[in-house]
Amino acid sequence: MNPDAVVVGQLARDLVLLIDDMPDAGSATDVRLRREMLGGKGANQAVALAQLGVRPALVAVCGTDLAGDELLAQAGRDGLDVSHVVRRADAPTGLIVEVLDGGAHWRYLQHLPGPMLLTAADVDRAADLLRSTRAVLVQLQQPSEAVLAAAHHGRAGDALVVLDGVPEKKSDRTALLALADVWRADDQEAELLTGVPGGDPDRLRAAARELLDAGPGLVALGLPDGNLFAWDDPRWGTGDALLPLTDEKVVDTTGGGDAFTAALTAALLRGDSPESAAREAVAASGVTVRHPGGRPDLSGSRRTS
Repeated sequence: MNPDAVVVGQLARDLVLLIDDMPDAGSATDVRLRREMLGGKGANQAVALAQLGVRPALVAVCGTDLAGDELLAQAGRDGLDVSHVVRRADAPTGLIVEVLDGGAHWRYLQHLPGPMLLTAADVDRAADLLRSTRAVLVQLQQPSEAVLAAAHHGRAGDALVVLDGVPEKKSDRTALLALADVWRADDQEAELLTGVPGGDPDRLRAAARELLDAGPGLVALGLPDGNLFAWDDPRWGTGDALLPLTDEKVVDTTGGGDAFTAALTAALLRGDSPESAAREAVAASGVTVRHPGGRPDLSGSRRTS
């Protein structure tokens, strides 16, 4: 059975260390909580989709080491199809260490060597999968050639093409806009994408319209205190919505954007209106930032309609 959605992006081992305060150089501090888990933006989005009742596959890279074995086993338990995860023997599986303090400030130490990134050839080997699914979610932090290949295959298969982030190369922006159905960017990425300084929703709304004219049917652009959604497409009509962040206590913002993108996609695949999908995306992000680490916990949000 073909998956409902294919996520193209990062797979890594996440190690989260919760401390009270960052120690000065030459000193130490105790870790109050340690969590080790399946992570990386691609895996986080795929896990969130599975929790929301969408059958996901993951196109990513890991090593042939024990860490890679463990992560793929966990992905299988999470309901992910990992048959198109590439395994390379020339580098260790990616590792992301998050040091999180009591004020919800994080620092990442990451080892994501070049061989752990997708190539266009890796993506092309998954072409049949990408052309036979209902949605293709592409993490734009991956190398340019891989991103373009994934978006092209998704478009050729008439999938809902969902792009997340900003492209590695500015010169790819026009081509990617033409291939996208949905483009999501957080507040920092939205500023890079549009040139509009954060905190100016009126200017961002005008910039969103320019993005829609270039190809996507829906854009979701972050602001420091919320998200602007704008859409113009025969499937969804025309409109926009400015939604504030939820009032959940923020423990860790890691993974909030991945849950957001997954929930937005899941809702659109169900046939929800853009405004309803937007509200579910914001709610899913709010749930995720309540706990340390980027792994989503959205099973309670699952809908069957």
